[in-house]
Amino acid sequence: QVQLVESGGGLVQAGGSLRLSCVASGSLFLFNRMGWYRQAPGKQRELVARISSSGTTNYVDSVKGRFTISRDNAKNTVYLQMNSLKPEDTGVYYCNANQELANYWGQGTQVTVSS
Repeated sequence: QVQLVESGGGLVQAGGSLRLSCVASGSLFLFNRMGWYRQAPGKQRELVARISSSGTTNYVDSVKGRFTISRDNAKNTVYLQMNSLKPEDTGVYYCNANQELANYWGQGTQVTVSS
């Protein structure tokens, strides 16, 4: 069973930075893509950023230029560096690991950005 453990969330003022980490229980090469999603109160979960096994990245428009997703294959870890945070970035951030026939989720980490 795949396990994903997120960390790094917290409370930060607008304009600040946070780095989220997601440690997988197995090699990242088991997955087609790794991604970060977020869910704000009363809203649907949305894709924030994802990275393929070859390193190709995609971002939602609202975070382009501010967030960076990266992976350290040796540590089975995916990161989300978040800079210039805005109050609208507030939410629970979830790590996702995608395989052809399955998706795995972490438990989530809360990010709160105060104005």
